[in-house]
Amino acid sequence: MNGSNRLTPESSPVSLPPEHPHSHDLEDEHIAHPHIHSEESLRRIVNRLSRIEGHIRGIKTMVQQNSPCPDVLLQIAAVRGALDKVARIVLDEHLTECIARAAKEGDIELEIKQLKAALDRFMP
Repeated sequence: MNGSNRLTPESSPVSLPPEHPHSHDLEDEHIAHPHIHSEESLRRIVNRLSRIEGHIRGIKTMVQQNSPCPDVLLQIAAVRGALDKVARIVLDEHLTECIARAAKEGDIELEIKQLKAALDRFMP
């Protein structure tokens, strides 16, 4: 809320492992494959999400303190923008790392299908 991008000790994430495995649910298919991202990339995403989390707590406080509605809406818009930025980072990471890996390993068609399904759920 104060516009500062500095991390406080409370918002610093713990060290994350360099491999971040997760799976995708796609209709009846459930495919698990490792998505390997750099520790720096994961830390950057987690740090942004931590700042967003703090911003949302600030908005909650504003509402509890009966702050003017336009001020609350302005802060909500800021959070939306921050979430959109995180989504762009995750998408970029997915395209440059996961899709590229799938292309090398011959899994590109399934990976593209899963990406399209995720984008359909994400985009309004």
